[in-house]
Amino acid sequence: MTIQVFGHKSPDTDSTGSPIAWAWYLSEIKGTPAAPKLLGEPNTEAAFVLSHWGLDKPEIISGVDADAPVVIVDTNNPAELPAAINDADIQGIIDHHKLVGGLETKGPIDIRIEPLACTATIMYKMMGKDIAQAPKGVKGAMLSCIISDTLEFRSPTTTQEDKAIAHALADDLGVDIAELAEQMFAAKSDVSAFSDAELLRMDSKEYEVEGTKFRVSVLETTAPKIVLDRKDSLMSSMTDVAKEDGVDQVLLFVVDILNEEATLLVPNDLVKTVAAKSFDANAEGDTVVLPGVVSRKKQIIPNLKL
Repeated sequence: MTIQVFGHKSPDTDSTGSPIAWAWYLSEIKGTPAAPKLLGEPNTEAAFVLSHWGLDKPEIISGVDADAPVVIVDTNNPAELPAAINDADIQGIIDHHKLVGGLETKGPIDIRIEPLACTATIMYKMMGKDIAQAPKGVKGAMLSCIISDTLEFRSPTTTQEDKAIAHALADDLGVDIAELAEQMFAAKSDVSAFSDAELLRMDSKEYEVEGTKFRVSVLETTAPKIVLDRKDSLMSSMTDVAKEDGVDQVLLFVVDILNEEATLLVPNDLVKTVAAKSFDANAEGDTVVLPGVVSRKKQIIPNLKL
C-alpha cells in the first residue's frame, strides 16, 4: 500500500512542502511507494510555493482509512489530524513541536522530533547525501519551508542548523533567499479573497489554558494594515467561529514580519486579561501591540495565562 504523508490541518508552507519532500524520499530513495496529501487547502504562501517550483498540489483528504499506512509530519497533535488517525497504521512522525500525546501506533515506529524551526530542516539531515538526488522542486520546497517557518531567520525559533541548511539549498539552487522570501511574504499578505472566518482559521491551533479553550490564530504579513482595516468584522466573526469550532475564544495575532511585532485584537475583557497576564500589556482599546512577538510556538502559546 502507498504510504500517505501529511501534516496538520490548515496547511501552511511546511505542512505542504514537507510531505512532498518526504514522499519523494520514501518513494525514490527508500523504494517505498508514498504520496503527499493535504488536510485542507494550502494557504496563499504555500500555494505560491507550489506554483513557483512547478509542483502539483497534493490531493486533499478529509480522513484516513483504518490500517492505512501514514507518516505524520510537522505535528504530533491529534487535534490537528484526522479524527480516526489512531485507526490508521502510523509508521513515522517527523516534527519540531512539543510532544502533545494522544497518538497510538500499532507497533514500534521511527520518531524524529528536534528543537529546530522547521520540519524540512530535520528531513534534510535525515536524507543526508541522498538530498543530492532530489529534483529542483523538492529542494525548492524545502528551502521555502525553512524561509517560511523562520520568517527569513527573524523568528526566535531559528537555529544555526536552519540557517546553514537554507543557505546550502539556496546555493545549490542558485536562489537569492531575500528575493524568494519577499515573493513568499507578498503572497502570504494577499488575504483579500478570504472571508473573516477563513482568516481566523487559516493559520490556527487549539490550545487550552486553565479550562478555557482558545483558537490561537496567527496571520503573518508584510502589510498588517490590510488585515487590521478589517478588525471590526474580524472581531464580530470571532463569536461564530468559536461556537462552530467548540472553543471559548479566538485569539488573533497579526504579525508584522518586517517590524517584528504582533498586534493582538482585543474584542472583550477575556482577551484584555490574556494580554495583561500573558504579555504584561495594557489593552486600552480594541488592539494592543506586542513588540518583538512573532512566534506562536515560542512566544505566544507558552506565555498564555488567565
